[in-house]
Amino acid sequence: MPWLELQLTIDAATQPAAEAVLTDLGALSITLLDAAADTPEEAAIFEPGVAAMPLWQALTLLALFDAGADRRGLARALHTALPALAPARLAFREVADQDWERAWMDRYQPMPFGRRLWVYPWNIEPPANPGDAVIVRLDPGLAFGTGTHPTTALCLEWLDGLDLAGKTVIDYGCGSGILAIAALRLGAARALGVDHDPQALTASRDNAARNGVAPALALFAPAAVPAGARADVLVANILAGPLATLAPRFAALCAPGAPIALSGILAGQETELLARYQACGFTGLAATRREDWIRIDGTRG
Repeated sequence: MPWLELQLTIDAATQPAAEAVLTDLGALSITLLDAAADTPEEAAIFEPGVAAMPLWQALTLLALFDAGADRRGLARALHTALPALAPARLAFREVADQDWERAWMDRYQPMPFGRRLWVYPWNIEPPANPGDAVIVRLDPGLAFGTGTHPTTALCLEWLDGLDLAGKTVIDYGCGSGILAIAALRLGAARALGVDHDPQALTASRDNAARNGVAPALALFAPAAVPAGARADVLVANILAGPLATLAPRFAALCAPGAPIALSGILAGQETELLARYQACGFTGLAATRREDWIRIDGTRG
């Protein structure tokens, strides 16, 4: 059956009140997007900072209702609860019923990263004899990380270029688990995935089982990471703000000489982060750009 989608554009400060009103009005689901993004795919791709809500300066809220919901009644209730809301910031559209996950997966095809690494969606069977190719099977579920975004691609290519044999890798902000699982498939002995979102930890656990590496992947919320945890390699695909905050934490987690890669950085944000990580004892820092995104990599001194 069709659904009624209510689209609301607001500033971040208004988000809690708007979400509460939409919930009270019977919204079946509420999705938060970045209003400044060019496409819905870009808007939804950002991973929130560690232990933080995913708030941008301007937000688009998409609330789903039954098709027969009273549009005028919904608009009236919103304007009563949010008097400053301009009429132009509120819109409705009908959404056809479909298998959303199936539709997305139909557009998701196998992708190569670096020399050996391939990421396959779970519904496409890889070749029986892949040669020296290393294959990761992925169902992103509700978590960030498919390889389709430049931030993830930059990290996968970096991992493919390392000698990971026998190493312990920490994937901080693991999302779907794609980076930790890729590291294990590329020869790492052990990986730790860290994420504040329980759905991400569930997705990582499921994807690790799908790839036969579940026994080698330990998953933790940030506060639960063991005190003695040490990384021979650390990768973090989150956002510039959390990366700056976490620099001392990463310095403590990394063994001397450990390679590190930081991603989720918009072009223009790298200068401050380079200085921040140099001050925390990282050396050989360099920035690699793809489209509007930057990866910083270097070594723990």
